Amino acid sequence: MNRRILTTVVLALANALLTTLAPSLSLAQGLPSLGDVARQELSPVMERKLGEQIMRDIRRDRDYLNDAPVLEYLNRFGDILLSAQPDMRGDAGYDFRFFAVRDSALNAFALPGGFIAVHSALVLAAQSESELASVMAHEIGHVAQRHIARMVGQQHQDALIPLAATILAAIAARSSPDAAGALLIGGQGMSAQRQLNFSRDAEREADRVGVQMLRDAGFDTTGMIAFFGRLQTASRNYTDAVPAFLRSHPLTSERIADMQARTRDWQPPSRTDSIDFQLVRARLRVLQDETPQGLRNAKLAFEQQLQQKKSPITAAAQYGLSLIALKQREFVQAQSLLNQAAAEGPSAILASHAIDIKLAAMHIIEAVNAAEVARAQFPQSRGIARQYADALIAAARYEDAVQYLRDQAQLHRQEPELQDQLARAYAKLGKQALQHMALAELYAASGIYSSALDQFRIARKAPDASFYDLAIIDARERELQVMLKEEMQESQIAR
Repeated sequence: MNRRILTTVVLALANALLTTLAPSLSLAQGLPSLGDVARQELSPVMERKLGEQIMRDIRRDRDYLNDAPVLEYLNRFGDILLSAQPDMRGDAGYDFRFFAVRDSALNAFALPGGFIAVHSALVLAAQSESELASVMAHEIGHVAQRHIARMVGQQHQDALIPLAATILAAIAARSSPDAAGALLIGGQGMSAQRQLNFSRDAEREADRVGVQMLRDAGFDTTGMIAFFGRLQTASRNYTDAVPAFLRSHPLTSERIADMQARTRDWQPPSRTDSIDFQLVRARLRVLQDETPQGLRNAKLAFEQQLQQKKSPITAAAQYGLSLIALKQREFVQAQSLLNQAAAEGPSAILASHAIDIKLAAMHIIEAVNAAEVARAQFPQSRGIARQYADALIAAARYEDAVQYLRDQAQLHRQEPELQDQLARAYAKLGKQALQHMALAELYAASGIYSSALDQFRIARKAPDASFYDLAIIDARERELQVMLKEEMQESQIAR
């Protein structure tokens, strides 16, 4: 992860650790043991709260890839793994969330509470879905076995502040050992880093959980051995560029031997990678570096892929070239390339891209029609659902957009993007009070309570605020003031 997002994480993590753990740790009289006592120190509820606090800050970083097709693919993929072993959600019923970070380092990492990040470069390095699944399953193993909670649970109150810095240092070490060294506190650095790094037992435990999950989900378990082994080979050949994943998850010959022994008698399944795997890799290749040089490099890579003449890879290359053409506003070429890629078969990713092309080219009626068809074909796609609202707004069908978005917002309260779209639709209709109320809900969903209250105050003064609107504002202001007060109290504890 790059230095900017690292700074974001450490500030969020240090504050979150202090505010979340201080009340319980203040009662600790000594070092708790592992197991149940550790679980008492960092309960599943506290662990989730800690993860959510960190995620609020990560989502504001420009290297957090808030890209609907990528997020949907990763979460759908993660759900396939978890559905094979539902008990991995544990007694806490972890609501796992998977996301991507724009970064050239080969890495993935888990945060408290079930949030799992995958670097864009790691997805590009994976040569099959089984290899990608192996990394994600390994990270799920760390969360499911509560390794982070156990580690935090062992810390004495006096070690809390060094612990926050240690977690940052370990994350920093995944992309820059120098940055990690600079971020550790004084002479406690090396010992603190050793406290954080998952033990060999924890790594083996995550391996075993991951391998079993791969098998149960129908993936090739040798994918884990192949991918980890390839990373290990890279570290031997390029000692000055050890893959970040190996720095944070030290790989030993013993671990590989253990995985080989466990899978020796398992028959590999006859599984074919989905077209979406190749499409997401193409999308991430473009999103990873959107500079002119980055796009030129991506275009060259896609043109080389076309020479392989393998249908999924060829379709992904055509899709990638279509993405580049769209960014360069070459709409006819973008559509032509997309048509070629679509011959491979139906995909929500391709359907979403078709809507993007039509909206960008101002073919609004076609965009609405395409979005309606895509919604019917891929009803689970939240990205396409929001694209339909964008198309309605672009077509000046503001009342239709409002009705649709209000229904969507009721069903999907955790999507702040819906409130942003609502605010735009209300603004077009000249409904000032409702516009600012929607913006207030956008900030509230993002955890920015002070800004949410500001928007409610503006809405209250709007000339078109109805009695019903004012009643809603009163109720929501009271709720948010309580949340803001709690947040401020926690910040004071942290200081």
